[in-house]
Amino acid sequence: MNGHRTAPEPRCSALSAARGALLDRLEAERHIGPGWAAAVRAVPRERFLSGGVFLPEGHAARWRPVTPDGLGPEEWAELAYSDQSLVTQLDGTLTPDRATGPVEGYPTSSSTAPATVVGMLEELEVRDGDRVLEIGTGTGYSTALLCHRLGEDNVTTVEADPELARRADDALEVAGYSTWTVTDDGLLGHPSRAPYDRIIATCAVRRIPHTWLRQARPGAIVLATVGSWSYGTGLAKVVVAADGTAEGRVTGPSSFMPARAQAAAPLGGSLAARAAYADSVRRARVAPGVLRDWMPAFLAQLAAPTAQLVRAVAGGTEKRYLIDAERESFAELAPEGDGWVVRQGGPLALWDAVERAITGWRTAGEPGIDAVRLRVTREAHTYWIDAPGHLGLRWEHRHPPLP
Repeated sequence: MNGHRTAPEPRCSALSAARGALLDRLEAERHIGPGWAAAVRAVPRERFLSGGVFLPEGHAARWRPVTPDGLGPEEWAELAYSDQSLVTQLDGTLTPDRATGPVEGYPTSSSTAPATVVGMLEELEVRDGDRVLEIGTGTGYSTALLCHRLGEDNVTTVEADPELARRADDALEVAGYSTWTVTDDGLLGHPSRAPYDRIIATCAVRRIPHTWLRQARPGAIVLATVGSWSYGTGLAKVVVAADGTAEGRVTGPSSFMPARAQAAAPLGGSLAARAAYADSVRRARVAPGVLRDWMPAFLAQLAAPTAQLVRAVAGGTEKRYLIDAERESFAELAPEGDGWVVRQGGPLALWDAVERAITGWRTAGEPGIDAVRLRVTREAHTYWIDAPGHLGLRWEHRHPPLP
């Protein structure tokens, strides 16, 4: 009897080819070693995008929902395995499969570009048998890569959003990974599964929580994006010491959505009201346009770590504001002639601090973000740059200990 083989479904065939093409690109660009290559080859990214994605339409605040059923097999496969971050949630609630048409909103969850995911996993330097804590499950794709590489019982992942956690857990189960998926505030880690050999955050944090260090073994690596803005943030890599402190460096630029508990709250009220009472007015020694560049923006966040940067048009004039609602301080910058004037008010002279940081950096020869070192203790975060022939730049952020 002659048997016959059923032809593969077009969608399955297209997805398999697209996954192979992604792996080829990652290997060609040297983003990936053999261990993670096997994980990328095995883990179906499309399973973690089953609710669809939002694609930008027209301008940054408007999005078009796209679901797997709305595209042909090859088009969906190309999108699912494109090396780009794909937005999967807006405004903390809306997912593509629940949107009926183009919408406006702010991205609150995404599937990070595979090259970025794999690059961070390589930076984590895992070893066989390592126990990993992941902060920010998101879609669950990076969780699945960790499970494939280390075994599902060695991976604990924490997601603050219950709906995202449920979807990720479902996708992980369908993909064959029954790992520890926890719904909680990731800034607190997950002590019941500690200690961990590696901790990785797929969200940005203002500082590395000391609770993470308490849940890590001596010699553990902690990898997290530090900063409070949507850009100008850096990937910090620190090694935990036996005394519970950690020290390391910023390895390069990195951009992630903020941890839910640290997302900037709407300022409320008008900017004019917040900037009504200035304690000083002077010519700015550093123009605010410098903050469009990544390293100066990172330095500004070190100098004013709880301030928000806002661009606004008032009376036909484009202005820049640094607003620190917690410290009741502001800096307002407005163009005047061939320069800028800065008005400042409140207990902190925010722009003075930013100018000192940027002027010192320029004097030191404008080193890159990978020149930044940091030390984390229970009491403080200390950042510094050691430049040849220069006394160095230093910032210390003291904070009350976390539980």
